[in-house]
Amino acid sequence: MRGKKLVSLLLVGTLCFGMVFTSEASNVNKAKKEAEEAKKEAEEVKEKAEKAKEESKELKEQKEQAETEKQTLSAQLDALLADITEIEDKIYKKEEEISLKEDELIQARVDENDQYESMKKRIKYMYENGNGQFVEILFEAKDLSDFLNKTEYISSISDYDRDMLLKYKQIVKEVEEQEAALQKEQEEMEAMQNELIEKQASLESLLASKVNEIDGLKEEISANAERVKKLEAAAAAAAEAARKKAEAEEAAKEAAARAAAEAEAAKSNSQAAASVGASVVSGNGTFTHPCPGYTRISSTFGYRTAPLRGASTNHKGTDFAAPTGTPIYAAAGGTVTSARYSGKAGNMIVINHGNGLQTYYMHCSRIFVSAGTKVSKGQNIGAVGTTGNSTGPHLHFQVMSGGRPVNPMNYL
Repeated sequence: MRGKKLVSLLLVGTLCFGMVFTSEASNVNKAKKEAEEAKKEAEEVKEKAEKAKEESKELKEQKEQAETEKQTLSAQLDALLADITEIEDKIYKKEEEISLKEDELIQARVDENDQYESMKKRIKYMYENGNGQFVEILFEAKDLSDFLNKTEYISSISDYDRDMLLKYKQIVKEVEEQEAALQKEQEEMEAMQNELIEKQASLESLLASKVNEIDGLKEEISANAERVKKLEAAAAAAAEAARKKAEAEEAAKEAAARAAAEAEAAKSNSQAAASVGASVVSGNGTFTHPCPGYTRISSTFGYRTAPLRGASTNHKGTDFAAPTGTPIYAAAGGTVTSARYSGKAGNMIVINHGNGLQTYYMHCSRIFVSAGTKVSKGQNIGAVGTTGNSTGPHLHFQVMSGGRPVNPMNYL
C-alpha cells in the first residue's frame, strides 16, 4: 500500500515538473524570440540612424553647394541690375537729346514756313505789280549798265527766296535725319534693356529656384535631425502655403479691382473725349483762351519744383488743369507746323502765327488737326489729356516769340 502511494507521488511530481518545464521552456523561447526581435530592431534602428547621419551629411554638403550657387546668382543679378540702371540712364539722356532735336526740328519747320510765306507775298506782289511798275523801273535806267543792274536786282530777289527756301528745307532734312538716328540708338538701347530684363527674369527665376532648393534641403536636414518635429514642420509649411495662397488671392482681388477701376477710368475718359466742336473765342487779350474749360492753373510760367524726374524747373508755359476730353482751341489763326506724339510732351500741336510767334499745346488726349493745315482763331484743335510726362490731365500752353518762351498770360 505504501509502495503504491510512493509511486503515485512520483508520478504526480514528474507530471508537475514536466508541466512546469514545458511552461518555462515556452517562456525562454518567447524571451529569446523577443530578444532576437529587439536586437534585430535595434540593429535596424541603428542602421537607419547611421543612414540618416549619412543622408544628413550629404544634405549639408548639397546645402553648402546650393548656398554657393545662390551667392553666385545673387552677384550676377546685382551686376545685371547695375547694367540695367546704366542703360536706363543712357536711355534717359537719349530722350533728352531727342527732345532737343524735336525743338530744333520744330524751329526749322517754322523758319521754312516763314520763308515760304514771305516768298509767296513777294511773288504775289511782283506778279500783281510787275507789268507796269517793273517796266517803268527799267525805262528809268540811265544807261545799259543801270538797266542790267535793275533786272539783276529783280532776279536776285527770286534767287534769294529760292536759295533760302532750299537752305531751310535742307536744315529740316538734316535735323530729321539726326532725330531718326537718335531714335534708332534709343530703340537699340531699349532692345538691349529688354534683353537684360529677360536675363534678369531668368536669373531671378534661377535664384528663386535655388532658394526653394535650399529651403527644401533645410527642411530635409531638420527632418533628419529631429523626426519628432516633422508634423510641426509640415503644419508650418501648410500654414506658410495657406498664407501665401491668401496673399496671392488678395493680390488677385486687388489686381482685379485695379483692372476694373482702370477699365472704368478708360470708359469715362473715352466718353469725356469729345469730337471736334464749334469755334470758341473768349477773353480780351491778343490770344483767345486755349482752354476756357480749365478748373485751375496747376503750374505757372517760370521757376517751379519739378513734379517728375527729368522735368525742368524752368517751366516754359502755363498748365491749365482740366478733365480729360476738355476742348482745346487755337489761340490765334495760323499754320499747324506739327501735330503728333512728341516724347515727354505727349500728343503735341504747334501753330505758327507768323512774325516769329508760335504756340504749343501739349499732353493732348486727341488731335483734330494735321501738319500743314490752316486754323482760325478759336478753332477746336484737340482735347485735354495726360499723354507723355504728366501727373494728371492738363493743357501745357506755351508761347514762343523769336525762338524763346515767353509768359503766355501776357497774351490772354
